[in-house]
Amino acid sequence: MSRSDDEEFELFRQEMTDVTPLAGEEVADIKQAFEPTLAQKERRRAAEAEEAENENFLSTEYVDLVEPDDIIEFHRDGVQAGVYKRLKQGRYTMEASLNLHHHTLVEARTALFNFVQDCHKAGVRTALIIHGQGKHSKPHPALIKSYVNKWLRELAPVLAFHSAQRPHGGRGAAYIMMKKNAEQKQKNREKHAKR
Repeated sequence: MSRSDDEEFELFRQEMTDVTPLAGEEVADIKQAFEPTLAQKERRRAAEAEEAENENFLSTEYVDLVEPDDIIEFHRDGVQAGVYKRLKQGRYTMEASLNLHHHTLVEARTALFNFVQDCHKAGVRTALIIHGQGKHSKPHPALIKSYVNKWLRELAPVLAFHSAQRPHGGRGAAYIMMKKNAEQKQKNREKHAKR
């Protein structure tokens, strides 16, 4: 047979009758007791950085190599032909850019992943990625360009990309077009609902 909550509380109260609260300097500062140390803060920061890196699913494994002078291009189903044509022609304002010159492959992977995620969150629709042609890159020419070609296809926010026009870097750069984020979609729905 179990006791009721009232009976449990009464037993507890009886056991605690001769207990006196701590006073003066013997009382622990609860806020300070639970404040993380510098080492704990650093471990937390490192863990958060590692977790963010683990979100980056882009692979440095196998890649189809492209040549330094190749045009890289891609668009998802549903991208209108006229929209894609204007992107290819560089007729959209580039709202952001990322320069991958002097990046290692690992650095380029992290930079590109973070750039696309940040742009999508910020509502950037068109951007420029400067990957270089890589005519003299080792161990293969156009290595970063080849991986950019692969990675952009794997990033869900990217709707389309195409090698840039000469004034924007030519075949050493690419225009990218991104999906609207949730906030932009909502504004679009509200705008069209008013009509």
